[in-house]
Amino acid sequence: MDLIKGFYSLTKSVCPRSSDCSISRGGFAIWGFNSSVSVKSCSRVSIGYVKLKNGSPLVSFSRFGKFRLCGSVQLGRFLTSYDEDEMSEELFEAIEELERMVRDPADVLDAMNNRLSSRELQLVLVYFSQEGRDSWCALEVFEWLQKENRVDEETMELMVSIMCGWFKKMIEEEHVVGDVIDLLVEMDCVGLKPTFSMIEKVVSLYWDMGKKETAVLFVREILGRGIAYTVNDAEGSKGGPTGYLAWKMMADGDFCNAVKLVIDFRERGLRPDVYSYLMAMTAVVKELNEVSKALRKLKGFIKAGSVAELDAENLNLTDNYQSDLLADGVLLSNWIIQEKSSLNVGVVHERLLAMYVCAGRGLEAEQQLWEMKFSGREPDAELFNMVLAICASQQESSAVARLLAGVEATSSMQRKKTLSWLLRGYIKGGHFHDALKTITKMLDMGLHPEYLDRVAVLQGLRKSLQESGNLEPYLELCKRLSDANLVGPCLVYLYINSHKLWIIKML
Repeated sequence: MDLIKGFYSLTKSVCPRSSDCSISRGGFAIWGFNSSVSVKSCSRVSIGYVKLKNGSPLVSFSRFGKFRLCGSVQLGRFLTSYDEDEMSEELFEAIEELERMVRDPADVLDAMNNRLSSRELQLVLVYFSQEGRDSWCALEVFEWLQKENRVDEETMELMVSIMCGWFKKMIEEEHVVGDVIDLLVEMDCVGLKPTFSMIEKVVSLYWDMGKKETAVLFVREILGRGIAYTVNDAEGSKGGPTGYLAWKMMADGDFCNAVKLVIDFRERGLRPDVYSYLMAMTAVVKELNEVSKALRKLKGFIKAGSVAELDAENLNLTDNYQSDLLADGVLLSNWIIQEKSSLNVGVVHERLLAMYVCAGRGLEAEQQLWEMKFSGREPDAELFNMVLAICASQQESSAVARLLAGVEATSSMQRKKTLSWLLRGYIKGGHFHDALKTITKMLDMGLHPEYLDRVAVLQGLRKSLQESGNLEPYLELCKRLSDANLVGPCLVYLYINSHKLWIIKML
């Protein structure tokens, strides 16, 4: 095998988040970690050789040149320039021995253990991480460093940066997913365990390069081959690779495919982690919320006369779409419960509650509210009020009575807030006689309904009066509001067609 004739240029493969590293043939970057300072120079080293009469090589090293400008090398943190006078003959000897591959790398390094500094061992890693060099040797060197307990924080960060660069280059060059996974396995075998998930890093690289289908294939292969990964079990975690991929989809607004991804993996028997199910339930909530917002906009356009009313077929399609999403959410919640994980079941009921609230399903939302409470996760008052309003809009009187139980025992401010939600629920559902009873109850408690709520109920009762001819509810509300000084004196006009008679009453 040819002897070393020079150090080849570093490439992007060792610069994970970096700009290009432009170093000429015969030179290499010498770098250590130094928070936020980019490298401005690099030493140039030439290695020459002659052969003895017996054919064995005799290596000699000559150094020349001072420092020259080269492209900056970014590795999250940067290595400072390394003085060429500090480079020992042992460094070059170690590299030359390792390149010969005559002995096992561990044997070579064992023999030179006390002669190489930590910085020189970092340079050995850098040298073998270059394109065209034997990357396997870099992994062997790192494994030896781990065994000798010589991996400090700087060395770990350097090796992680090198690995990230290798993954990035493999993905750019469209290596098959199996090759990327094999490198992950090798990384784990040599004890390289960064503080973050390298699997998530690879998923992110695929995703950010627009290789989204390959990212899905990569995660599927990870699960299929049983590659170990860690899951942070703190609430709100993205989970393992499946949950992280679903989160990436959600960040792009692709909520439906995030749900389908997790369900598809589970149905293939790949058993994603429990947090991925929770992430998919969150995607269901977000999709239902988007549907709800779209329907509210549509109703606004219909009311303004910009578009026609939805026909029965379209209404049925909308309802079916929401029902399918809810069914997916229930399926995911069942899988979480089956896993019997340490995850608080109350979190599951909280997601189900959010789903039913977004879909406007009052009774189902109320059930999840109590389930959440009984599981030990106390819902806040706002959740009770939201469910109360939905049940009121659907005139679910039994549910309203249950949710209002104990409202008298709360503070005056909380009572007004709760009854205001109830009132608006009745207004939204068009139940103005129930709204009248709510206003009466509030006034009896010494609470004043908001101005817009009062106006909405008056308008609703006036419209009802025109349809039914029943004047009493409207007059009753006007009188109660007048007695509470919430409206000024007013005249009520009534015209009787059969007698052509106007009746005027002052309140």
